[in-house]
Amino acid sequence: MSDRLRKYGAMHGDRGKILVVDDTPDNLDLLNSLLTRKGFTVLTAHSGKAAIACVYQEWPELILLDICMPQMDGYAVCTALKADELTKNIPIIFISALDEVLDKIKAFKVGGIDYITKPFHGAEVVARIDTHLSIRRLQQQLETQNQRLQQEVRDREAAETALQSANRELHRLANLDGLTQVANRRSFDTTLAKEWRRLSREENPLSLILCDVDCFKGFNDTYGHQAGDECLKQIARTITLTLKRPSDLLARYGGEEFVIVLPNTPETGAIHVAEEIRAAIHDRAIAHRSSSVRPIVTMSLGLATMIPQVECKPEYLLYAADRALYRAKVEGRDRVCIETVTLTAEP
Repeated sequence: MSDRLRKYGAMHGDRGKILVVDDTPDNLDLLNSLLTRKGFTVLTAHSGKAAIACVYQEWPELILLDICMPQMDGYAVCTALKADELTKNIPIIFISALDEVLDKIKAFKVGGIDYITKPFHGAEVVARIDTHLSIRRLQQQLETQNQRLQQEVRDREAAETALQSANRELHRLANLDGLTQVANRRSFDTTLAKEWRRLSREENPLSLILCDVDCFKGFNDTYGHQAGDECLKQIARTITLTLKRPSDLLARYGGEEFVIVLPNTPETGAIHVAEEIRAAIHDRAIAHRSSSVRPIVTMSLGLATMIPQVECKPEYLLYAADRALYRAKVEGRDRVCIETVTLTAEP
């Protein structure tokens, strides 16, 4: 709604600005005199077209509208004003010599809020104007308050959305390795514990793969730590692209070690994933001239699989994968080794 329409009361005298529309000069003079004496600011129009033009120029607070006028009668004027978003809320009181019920019904149907029959009593006209002005001003106050409340709600919702987004980002960062942008050790521990509980209930297999970059100290000594950091980033991206399922988790375990959680994955599936990772690292062909294995960066991978048991801790599987990784290094690196898990003793 236009700001001009919100400021009716502030634009004129205390009682309001009234537009009187009548094609009879005597009626215009009578109403003009009556309302002016009562403290209203009065505008007059002698035809329907003149009335509409006056509305858009002066923005009256209320309209007293005759019905029987040539060219454009009061019904047509009211219909036109109610069809416009800018003027539809201006109260219109019909004032007419027509006294038939059907005339009054039509007046209300086209948007009139009241109907005064000629000849009229001055006190009645003033009382009805005051009543409808009071109602309209209260409506405007409510509209303003509602808009203010709606804006406050929108602001609060926006603030809550921003807070939720910030909390999600904080949670993401708290569980992310700053260098490689994969899950960190904390996230790995949480995920492993969660999957251990879930798969122990479902009696489904859980596989772990521990990965270690071969001869990484020599890489740092040869190329520098900045190049070493870039190497770890490339390895993390390569492994991430190799993993196919959203449920699989890659985490940086520490230093040049990574760990992969593969829920609902039997040993054969885990071996396939591990060999794909090893081959993908080969394909990266990151130069490593100080490696004792190959002139490119390679990885050793240790793998263990078991169906989690409630009487065991997740560390049982982790230690088994670590033993497999140790064997892969002892046996010459750049390979996948598997550790068979038994439940004879706690790790």
